[in-house]
Amino acid sequence: QVSLVESGGGLVQAGGSLRLSCAAAEINLSINTMDWYRQTPGKTRELIASMDYDGSAQYFGSVKGRFTVGRDGAKNAVYLQMNSLRPEDTAVYYCKAEMSYLRKFEAWGQGIQVTVSS
Repeated sequence: QVSLVESGGGLVQAGGSLRLSCAAAEINLSINTMDWYRQTPGKTRELIASMDYDGSAQYFGSVKGRFTVGRDGAKNAVYLQMNSLRPEDTAVYYCKAEMSYLRKFEAWGQGIQVTVSS
């Protein structure tokens, strides 16, 4: 059963921007907290941003100052705004959320490719 759906990936030139979205697949599902990860071939999945219950966010590694996480409440979704993209940001991006509907559970998005050309 799919609980989270990612969108917004693609190809962009270095210095450009992309906005990823991670949305609840059904209207009854709520997103409580969300983490964003990325992964390149042969490497472990890397945590890059984490959003708490109150919407406050932390950022990790090279994305600090360039990426922003926020709620898109109208769409029951969370976005990852990525600015000043670099070729080394090329990866598959995943969202992971604590969700709730009658009970709390964890869910992952399907993963979405982001490619930054030099």
